[in-house]
Amino acid sequence: MAGVRRRRLARGWLLLQLSLTGGAGGAGTGCDAAADAERLEPPWPVGEFPAPSGPIAVLELEPEPSNALRGEWERAELGRLLFYDPILSSDRETACATCHAEIWGRGDGLAVSIGVGGGLLIGPGRAGPSVLTRNAPTLWNVAFRRSLFWDGRSASLEEQVLLPLASPLELDRDPIALMDEIAAIPEYATRFARAFPKATGDAVTLAHLQMAIAAFERTLVSDQSIYEAWLAGDRRALGPEVLTGMQVFADAGCPSCHTPPTFDSERFAARHVGAAGGDRGRAAISEAPEDEGAFKVPSLRNLRNTGPYFHDGSVADLGLAVDHELAESGAVVTGDERRALVAFLTQALVDRSRGPAIPTAVPSGLPVPVDGFRVLR
Repeated sequence: MAGVRRRRLARGWLLLQLSLTGGAGGAGTGCDAAADAERLEPPWPVGEFPAPSGPIAVLELEPEPSNALRGEWERAELGRLLFYDPILSSDRETACATCHAEIWGRGDGLAVSIGVGGGLLIGPGRAGPSVLTRNAPTLWNVAFRRSLFWDGRSASLEEQVLLPLASPLELDRDPIALMDEIAAIPEYATRFARAFPKATGDAVTLAHLQMAIAAFERTLVSDQSIYEAWLAGDRRALGPEVLTGMQVFADAGCPSCHTPPTFDSERFAARHVGAAGGDRGRAAISEAPEDEGAFKVPSLRNLRNTGPYFHDGSVADLGLAVDHELAESGAVVTGDERRALVAFLTQALVDRSRGPAIPTAVPSGLPVPVDGFRVLR
């Protein structure tokens, strides 16, 4: 039933676009376009999204969710406020959203992230003393991941929340002091009580903070792209070049790692980018020789917004990232096929329709970090 609902939503979105534009973006004309439009299935098993790691609230039901959804909605809404609140950092200017922002594909547009001490502004111009060693991974569809971070060190979103919180370079916040401060804020005390009504004793706990932020992160679902519209039956949703790119993607063996429909996987792979002998990747966690220099396969959803690419952000341009991956796989493509593949990645898999509203204010009263470095991309 979930797959049927997703397809209905995708088709409804496409019909809205067609009513506004009078056609489907990228669709061609003539016999070749008509022949491409007859393709009925992608060159891989269609499949379904995996089960999420927990309930997915629907924040767009705000402000009056049904009773059945109210509990999860309250948790996700609390998590949304915490995600954007600099109270989680020692400098009181850095928030979770600093490294996982809207414009930059739920990353930050930097090769490697800048944590505390970088000020309120988000984006490629951000600078500061706390320079991390890895690129900020996207949070889109993180609800479906079974291991997190580039090296897979966390097995749950709830566990993941604690690591940047305690890191001296990321948020640098003592959890006990943080919870004492949050408990003293009346709005947070009220929201924690509503989000966790069955709590025995004080609802403002670190475990509940972890659960709330994880609940919010599970709302960041991207599954209503024009690829879904095409799967739902509208053969004009994908134009000839994009359809060619989809076939090139399959022929090059890309789905073995970037597996539809999520276009990611739980695999770790060494892609031989960046400084040789630097970051050990998965091997630092597993101590397995075969994991040396291997990193988690990232999602290709909303890929056009998530650069720079790879674990160290060492490749700024998507076309160059594609060239690197084709070379790694040994695939030989023509210039037209390469352009078609890039078109498939940048057009077919984009969906940010369920991005949350950025709060204009947070309960702590601290200023919300802003994307002050928006540039043409």
